[in-house]
Amino acid sequence: MNDTPTPPPSAPVADWAIATWDLPTDTRATLINLSENATYRLDDGRGQPRGALRLHRPGYQDPAAIRSELAWVRAIQTEGDVHPPRPLAGRDGALIQSWPGTAGHGARQAVLFAWEPGEEPREDSPELKHHFVELGAVAARLHRQVAGWTPPADFTRQTWDLDTTLGDRPLWGDWRQGIGMDGETERLFGRTIERLARRLDSLGRAAEHFSLCHADLRLANLLVAGPRLTVLDFDDCGFTWHLYDAATTVSFFEHHPEVPELLAAWVRGYRQVRPLSDDEVGEIPSFVLLRRLLLVAWIGSHQEAPLARQLGAAYTAGSAELCRAYLARH
Repeated sequence: MNDTPTPPPSAPVADWAIATWDLPTDTRATLINLSENATYRLDDGRGQPRGALRLHRPGYQDPAAIRSELAWVRAIQTEGDVHPPRPLAGRDGALIQSWPGTAGHGARQAVLFAWEPGEEPREDSPELKHHFVELGAVAARLHRQVAGWTPPADFTRQTWDLDTTLGDRPLWGDWRQGIGMDGETERLFGRTIERLARRLDSLGRAAEHFSLCHADLRLANLLVAGPRLTVLDFDDCGFTWHLYDAATTVSFFEHHPEVPELLAAWVRGYRQVRPLSDDEVGEIPSFVLLRRLLLVAWIGSHQEAPLARQLGAAYTAGSAELCRAYLARH
């Protein structure tokens, strides 16, 4: 996977958005996130938000996969238990539009979502444990919705399993290319992945614990507004173990001492909606480590992304410490 492309400049993005959607002629675009995709906040001349515009990373999700994501989002909204941002149709009635590109910036797929109020939860928030209870319940509602939903015939999304995360077909790059990787760390990671593979194989892929999931419920994809928790960005949704959704909630701070309490709160919330056995709960540390090593790969393959530059080699070194602790316990 190539490094994250430089995002298109805001002015031509705004001009194109005005022509493509029903937006005021004084709409301005501001880049607010660069990860897999480039996301812009669109504001009118009074500074009022009119939407969040997602320009898709070239080569990551094709139009069929994006259509499938939006089909699930719209089905979730119909259920009413979870409230993801609503995708907005363009002037031509289509939800997916094609950004034509500018000099130095190639064409991309694009989706505009309604703007949602709220703030991203902070890692140091005294309310974080409460948010994790609600987040566990939200994940369970999503899993329950999938169990009773029949996707469209052409529905297609990626699978997040050991092969596509840390194996031979990695979606986010090879973990061996993590920043600061050396021979000793590579061997340690390899032993850990072998242990993870044995434990995850024992879980199997029965539908009651492996299905379509959000697959990226980290804090950056959440908004809190009063009692309401909004889940953003279904761009990584795919087929995986339900417990992977638990692991993603502590992405990038898996090593913090409060993580076990937060995950216990997630379990309490989940069990308010759906059953979760003690044996399954006992495997959450395996999924947290799988996700952590996947993020080592993501950082190595997305070195132009601000978050990847910020974390760098220190994240790989911290992951080695987590591997040693995991192998000692499991």
